[in-house]
Amino acid sequence: MLEARDLGKSFGALEVTRGISLRLPPGARHAIVGPNGSGKTTLFNLLAGELAPDRGRVLLDGHDVTRLGPDARARRGLGRSFQKSDLFPDLSVRENLAVALAIGERRGAVFWRPFAGLPGHAEATAALARRVGLEALLDQPARTLAYGTQRQLELGMALAGAPRVLLLDEPTAGMSAEETHAMTALVAGLSRSIALLIVEHDMEVVFEIAERITVLDRGAVLVEGTPAEVRGSELVRRRYLGERRR
Repeated sequence: MLEARDLGKSFGALEVTRGISLRLPPGARHAIVGPNGSGKTTLFNLLAGELAPDRGRVLLDGHDVTRLGPDARARRGLGRSFQKSDLFPDLSVRENLAVALAIGERRGAVFWRPFAGLPGHAEATAALARRVGLEALLDQPARTLAYGTQRQLELGMALAGAPRVLLLDEPTAGMSAEETHAMTALVAGLSRSIALLIVEHDMEVVFEIAERITVLDRGAVLVEGTPAEVRGSELVRRRYLGERRR
């Protein structure tokens, strides 16, 4: 569903992404981990179309999207959430989801048509709220939500476009233990019709969700494998987890 081939990106003399390749089959549960400065965010921006690579290609469902921007990639089935919540703070949960659905259904260009008049839109909004556990908060302004609940809303907005591939950037960053548990369960329960690529610092979350893990170090792939293979890698333990096997 998503493939990176030999992606490279430099900022001046600094080579941030060095020949990264990865493949996500349908229904994948893949995590990218690595220390700060390892190139995780740059890789996500290259995959999402926020940045253009200096070399390499990005393929979405077999189609080369390397030169397409994020909006065109979204229309082709690529969704993304960001490390920092990106909501309409003065709108309610219902209104945030309604806007995201209208855009996902390509109805947003008809700006003078009330959402209430769109066939099935209210029902679809309520169904999406239930999907991310927000059905009891539909009329609450987004700015008044707890941080973890705002991240649930952002996930709901990302799902509104019916993505086939979803990029999640640090979905549990800054959350309490209880919020982390709830978000982990929510992400783990997403439909297998969505291939999932996640950047996450919390290794407990990674090991609970991911079926395959890519470890980055200094902009390159250090190790890729199953959670068991990554756990057992002496190189990963030494370079990333800061341990030595005894």
